[in-house]
Amino acid sequence: MRLSVFVAAAALAGLSLGGCQRDDPGFDAKVKAYLMAHPDELRAALDNMQAKEEAAAEAVADQKARAALPALRNALERDPRDFVANPNGKLTVTEFYDYRCPHCINIAPKVVGLIRSRPDVRFVFKEMPIFGATSEHAARAAFAARQQGKDYVGLYEAFMGDHALDDAAIDKIAASKGVDIAQMNAPATLAADAQHLSDVSDLFKALGFEGTPGFVVGETFIRGEDFDGLVAAINKTEHKG
Repeated sequence: MRLSVFVAAAALAGLSLGGCQRDDPGFDAKVKAYLMAHPDELRAALDNMQAKEEAAAEAVADQKARAALPALRNALERDPRDFVANPNGKLTVTEFYDYRCPHCINIAPKVVGLIRSRPDVRFVFKEMPIFGATSEHAARAAFAARQQGKDYVGLYEAFMGDHALDDAAIDKIAASKGVDIAQMNAPATLAADAQHLSDVSDLFKALGFEGTPGFVVGETFIRGEDFDGLVAAINKTEHKG
């Protein structure tokens, strides 16, 4: 780690170094010695610095996303290829997720609970596989459940609940929900699914998301596993309406 980072961390932590000044020839050595002797304070200062940088980056991303949102709203909330829970709900929430994302897995039970307890919340599912071919396989199985009129939310729950999800498990779970695997793997279906996933990926990037889960409620973006933030955004948007 460069010494300048130590100095910045010292400043952020508000450390007292015995009144030494920056023009003191021994200043850098004193800062380094102090921080090496107090690693917890250094770690806290660096964590604080990182949190501030991340918050600033998210604020910039949100600002750009809000500017782009009017042109993207229809694709975000009204794509007929997406599964929608509570389709008659008055307020729309959209989630981008990957079935193999630990944070998506953690928040999934709360998402399902929200859907079941709040029929007034229209919930749009956006398959956004970011962990490779197996995640894409799971997304295609979910598309098949939607196309074939099967239990999409039940499949979502089952996939999120299987922490060892692989291609064989995906097919087994999907088949147990009534999905026709052969139809899912038909060439025409594969081509249509590839286009759907490409369109979702473009939308995901246009809204400044870099990881999953990601939620959009009105003009509010929740970037990450933050259920309290999601509920707060729902309440805020609901009161505006």
